[in-house]
Amino acid sequence: MSILNVEHLTHGFGDRAILDDVSFRLLKGEHIGLVGANGEGKSTFLNIVTGKLMPDEGKVEWAKNVRVGYLDQHSTLTAEMTIESVLKSAFSWLFALEEKMNQICDALGEADESQMDAMMEELGVIQDTLTMHDFYTIDAKVEEVARALGLLELGLHHDVTDLSGGQRMKVLLAKLLLEKPDILLLDEPTNYLDAEHIAWLTRYLQEYENAFILISHDIPFLNDVVNIIYHMENQHLDRYVGNYDKFEEVYAVKKAQLEAAYRKQQQEISELKDFVARNKARVSTRNMAMSRQKKLDKMDVIELAAERPKPEFSFLVGRTPGRYIFETKDLVIGYEEPLSKPLSIALERGHKVALIGANGIGKTTLLKSLLGLIPALGGGVEQGENLMVGYFEQEIKGENKRTCIEEIWEEFPAFSQYEVRAALARCGLTTKHIESQVRVLSGGEQAKVRLCKLMNRETNVLLLDEPTNHLDVDAKEELKRALKEYRGTVLLICHEPEFYQDIVGEVWDCSKWTTKIL
Repeated sequence: MSILNVEHLTHGFGDRAILDDVSFRLLKGEHIGLVGANGEGKSTFLNIVTGKLMPDEGKVEWAKNVRVGYLDQHSTLTAEMTIESVLKSAFSWLFALEEKMNQICDALGEADESQMDAMMEELGVIQDTLTMHDFYTIDAKVEEVARALGLLELGLHHDVTDLSGGQRMKVLLAKLLLEKPDILLLDEPTNYLDAEHIAWLTRYLQEYENAFILISHDIPFLNDVVNIIYHMENQHLDRYVGNYDKFEEVYAVKKAQLEAAYRKQQQEISELKDFVARNKARVSTRNMAMSRQKKLDKMDVIELAAERPKPEFSFLVGRTPGRYIFETKDLVIGYEEPLSKPLSIALERGHKVALIGANGIGKTTLLKSLLGLIPALGGGVEQGENLMVGYFEQEIKGENKRTCIEEIWEEFPAFSQYEVRAALARCGLTTKHIESQVRVLSGGEQAKVRLCKLMNRETNVLLLDEPTNHLDVDAKEELKRALKEYRGTVLLICHEPEFYQDIVGEVWDCSKWTTKIL
C-alpha cells in the first residue's frame, strides 16, 4: 500500500534548478535513506512533501488519515516550556479527548434519557481510544524515551530555552518518537547525538513498524536502519533496494556501464559524422551518407551527468607558537551553575586532541572558556604566546542574508572577486551556490562557507566544534585528510570515532570531570 506518491516534481530557487521531473513513492513499512551530496535538494524535497514549500510543478499525494512527523535541521522549540511539557505535547490529541470526556461526565447530571444514551456511547468510544493508545501510561512512556536520549538527567522540569543545540534537538526527536506517526521524516537526526544515543536510536528505528524517510551522512547508521535508498543527484531521484553499502556497489556498476556505453556511442557518432562529411558530396555515396545522417538524427544520445566539484580543504599554518597553547589552573566552567570540577589541564603545541562525551556536559563551554568568550566560574586559563586561533562554531544564530561572495569579502576585503570565487570553489561550492545568499544554502553548504574562512586565514591552532555536522561523505573524507596533514594544533569536538580516530593522538573524555549526573 502506497502512503505517499510524488509525480513529476520540479522545483528551483531563482534560476537555480533543484529538482527536475522527480517521481517517488513510499510503501507501508519501508525504511528509506535519502542520500546525496550537500545541496542536491534532500531537505527541499522533504519540505515540499510536508507542504512547507510549494513545488513549481508536480503533484504530492498522501494516503488518507496519515499522521506525519517531521524533524528538520531547523526545528525550534517554544520559549517557557519545560522538557516534560514538550514531550507530553506529543499526546495533545489524547489530552483533548480526556478533556472532552470530562466535559461529558460533567454534563451527564443535567442530561435527559435520550441525550444520556448518546453521551454514554461517545464516552465509551473515547475511553476505548484512550486505553488503546496507552493514555494511562503516558508518564512512563515519556520517562522511558527521555532516559534513552539522555534527557532525564537534565530534569524534566528544565526550561527548554536553557538547553544547548544538541539537547534541544534531542527534545524534539523524543517528542516525535513519542507521537509514533504513520511516517517519520528525519533530517540528519544524529548530528547532535552522542554514540550511546545513536545506538539507542538505531535499535528504535530497526524495530520501528511504520515507514520512515531518513536523511543522513552517517554511513554506519544508514547501513543499520534502512532497506531502501533513494539517491538524489543532478536534480533526479533514483531508487535502490538495500542499505547504503549495497547502493554504492550497484551505483558504481551502473555508472561504469553508462560511461562505457557513452564512450562506445561517442566513437560511433564520430565515425558516422566522419563518413557523412567524406561522402555527402559524391553522387555515388550520397545515399549512404544520407542514411548515416538519418541514423545520427534519430540517435538517443547518452549524456553523462556533470560531476559535482569535490572540496579541496587545506589550512594555512602561521608562525610557531610557544610550547603550550593553553594551561588551566583549577578552572571551573559553566554559566550560573558549574559544569566541571576544577580542571588543571594543558595542551601542547602540535598535539591533536578530541573532546568527547554526552551533549550538555560542557564541551562547547570548555572551548569558549579557553578562548575567553565565557568567563570562568573559578580558577583561570593561561594562553600561550603567538597564538593564531581558528574557531569553528557548532551553531550560527540568525539568518544571514549576505551572499557567499559578500560573506568571504567581508572577512578578506583585500581579495579580488576572482580570489573569493576560487576560494569558495575549492570548498566544493558551485557558481550557483557562490552567488546565493548564505541563508538559502543547505547546512552542509553553510559549513563549507565557514570552513572557507578558516582555510584562508593563517592559524597555528584550530578549535573545531562538531565540524562534520551536515557535511556529506566526500567533504568529511577531505576534511579528515586536511586535518591529518595540518601541522598546527587541533582541539576537536566530535561524536564520530570513525572521523577523529585517524586524526588525533589523544582523546579527552569530558564525562570524567563534569558535574552533571550521567
